[in-house]
This record gives sequence, C-alpha cells and structure tokens, in this order.
Amino acid sequence: MLGTTVIIPSSLVPQMGGGNEEKARVVQTILFVAGINTLFQTFFGTRLPVVMGGSYIFVGPTISIILAGRYSNEADPHEKFLRTMRGTQGALLIASTIQIILGFSGLWRNVVKLLSPLAAVPLVSLVGFGLYELGFPGVAKCVEIGLPEVFLLVVFSQYLSQVLDFGKSVFSRFSVLFTVSIVWLYAYILTIGGAYKNSPPKTQVHCRVDRSGLISGAPWISVPYPFQWGAPTFDAGEAFAMMMTSFIALVESTGAFIGASRYASATMIPPSIISRGVGWQGIGLLLDSFFGTATGTSVSVENIGLLALTRIGSRRVVQISAGFMIFFSVLGKFGALFASIPLPIFAGMYCLFFAYVGGVGLSLLQFCNLNSFRTKFIMGFAFFMGLSVPQYFNEYTAVASYGPVHTGARWFNDMINVPFSSKPFVAGLVAYILDNTLQIKESAVRKDRGNHWWEKFRSFKKDARSQEFYSLPFNLNKFFPSV
Repeated sequence: MLGTTVIIPSSLVPQMGGGNEEKARVVQTILFVAGINTLFQTFFGTRLPVVMGGSYIFVGPTISIILAGRYSNEADPHEKFLRTMRGTQGALLIASTIQIILGFSGLWRNVVKLLSPLAAVPLVSLVGFGLYELGFPGVAKCVEIGLPEVFLLVVFSQYLSQVLDFGKSVFSRFSVLFTVSIVWLYAYILTIGGAYKNSPPKTQVHCRVDRSGLISGAPWISVPYPFQWGAPTFDAGEAFAMMMTSFIALVESTGAFIGASRYASATMIPPSIISRGVGWQGIGLLLDSFFGTATGTSVSVENIGLLALTRIGSRRVVQISAGFMIFFSVLGKFGALFASIPLPIFAGMYCLFFAYVGGVGLSLLQFCNLNSFRTKFIMGFAFFMGLSVPQYFNEYTAVASYGPVHTGARWFNDMINVPFSSKPFVAGLVAYILDNTLQIKESAVRKDRGNHWWEKFRSFKKDARSQEFYSLPFNLNKFFPSV
C-alpha cells in the first residue's frame, strides 16, 4: 500500500502549497481511510480479499482543482493548501454519488451481465499492464536500489523453492518482506556511507532513505478525523470532472474485482456482487471526501498481484492487514518510518505485481475460441486502441501541458481527456461495444465469446459456491439478498 500512499501526496501536496507536515498528515489520512474502506469492502462489499487505496486516476482532476484560478491569488501557502483541499473534498463528495447510485441500484449489475470473458480480457489485462510506466521507469530513477529489488524478488518468489528442500512456502510467501528488508538496509548503508553526498538533488530524493520528509513532519500520535481541513467547498465544473473520473475508477475496479476473484480461487464473481462492491467503493469515496485525502479510492492493483505472489487468498488476512494500516496511520512516526522506503524499491515490486494482474487477464482467453477471426479482431483491436489512444493523450499533455481537448472550461476538458488517458477504460469500452454488436445473432458466437462458461455465474443463486464466497456476514443476506 505504501507506494501509492506516498507517491500521490508527494506529487500533490507541494503543488497545493503544503510542506512536509501537511504531506505526512495526508499520508496518514490516506492510510487510515484505506484501512476503513478495506474492512468495508471485505465485510460488506464483494467480500474478496482486495485492499482499497488511493488511485492514480484521480490525480489529473485534483491537479486541475489546484490550478483553478480562485486559488492562484492566495499568498499564504498553508491557506492555499487548506482551500485547495476543501475544493477536492467537495468534488469527491459529489463524485461518490455516481458509484453509490450505480452500485446499490443494480444498474451496474445490468452492464456487467453483458460482459463476456472475451470483453473482459483487455479490461483486466490493461488494469495491470497499463501501469507499465510505474514499473521499470521508476526502478531506473535509482537503478542500484530498484534493480536488486526486482532480481531478489524473482529469485525469492520463483527460484528458491526449486533449489532448497526446506521452507519452500516460506520464501515465496514472505518474499516481499525479505527482499524489501534486504534492499532497504542496503539503501540505508549507501545513505550513511555517503554514496549520494555529491549526487544531484533528484538522485538524492529517489535513493536516500532520509529524504521523504515524512518522519520529521509526522506527529507521534494523530487520529485523522472528518473535516480536519475544514468544511468542503463546491464548484459545479470540478464536480462534473470528478464524477467522470469516479466512473473511470468504477470501470477499472470492475476489472480488478474479476482478477482478484481468479487469484483468490473463488468462482467467477456474479454481476450483482460486483455492483454491491462498486456501491461500497462509492461509500469509500464519500469517506475520502469527509477526511480529506486529496485523492479517491479504488481497488489496489498491486495487492491483487500480491495475492498471486503469496498464493494467499484469505479475506481474514486482508482484514488483519487493514487493522495494521489503521494502527500505523495513528502512530505517525512508525508509519512514516515505513513510508521512508525509497520509491524505486516499490517500483521493483510493481514489475512483478502488475505483471501478475496482466497475466490473469490473459488467462481468461482459455474460455474463448482463439481460432475465430472475430475473437482475434476484437481482442487485437481493443488492446491496440487501449494502448494507442491513451499514448496520444498522454504525449500531447506532456508536450503542451494540457490535453488534446482544450477549451476555456477546464472541467469539460477533464471530462474528455481523463477517460481517454485510461488504458483499461479505452480497451474495455472498445471490446465491450464490439463484442455486443458484432455478429451476435450467429449461434457459434456465444461459444466464441466464452459466455457458456460464465453463464451459471450470471446469477448469485445458480452456483452453490457463490454463497460460500460472496454471501454477507451476520445473516445479512436475509435483509439484503443478492440476485
């Protein structure tokens, strides 16, 4: 969790006008709310062992709020930070209604019912593969730390069980803890040994273990509370942009839920359960707006990769982990100590985690007819457009500092630019439309799409195992039945 939890505030808080103290508090708040949201999702949502956390998809609209004209004339940096944070809180509060309404009303269930294994392949695959820019490019920012993490993680998780006769499961299950500890200690030795004394400031930020500013800025004990930055402020344009972003996060989380169900050795997740999970994700977004996290919540993709790496799909483990997240967020100094791990170490882990998530998407091809030209066209075209369209939007933005859609209304620009910058969204949208409109009246197409494999999981009650995996605790299914 810590990679996303630290990277997002480290990027946003300085632009908002905050210093190390504000950054440490935002990191604490994200970790605290993520723990609560994870408990909600595992108890009352999909009940899959998924971790909920800060999402990169919300960074773009948050930066738009930061750059809004009404904050630019604020001379005091701290006051600017508070005003900007309240603006993001208001936008997130309105945006949460999209997921809550679509999820709990069952509307999203009707959309997911039309999702076949073929259409799910590009969506789930690019939820993992689409984050490639967070992998090796992050490792390369401090290659002497990032590369050993990649190498050791592969060795510990994949090879040691072949070589050693004892502790085979120990090395694969605890490979993340072992390798992070080793490389973190190595980075600490390099730091105190003066290896980066004369290095450029950028290198020092990425490589040293004492440059995050979090330990000095974090209090010993601090409990985040609702509206700690003040009452939310509202702007219609920013709310519309954030609502669109909320919808994109909903689509990406749908792919993540499907991937998590595969790695947790559960049955295919029924559409009604995905819809319920989306509703609770909306509740999580509402909590983000109350507490002021500067970003929204979605399923943590890296933790789905962790399910595959450890081969532990227990929701109880994730619930205990959520308790630790809340504990470390309250004890600020302890949480900040772990958050001081250099980010290239996280990037090294991402190389494996995101690869696993992309791989589980490709595994859905086993249900499809790969000899069909229809299958090849939909899969190939969706993958290509899912990579090509966001590449154009992101390149354009990097060069021009604004997206291809550039009108006087910043909120309208975000409503168009943000969706088409998301690889899973574009790929999933293209595959979903083509798969539900192309040659659907032909009898062989149903098998080509893989629908016959998923048919019995379309309804919660058709497979007895769904009760075991997805039914609500405390006999709540009597009052909130799944269909």
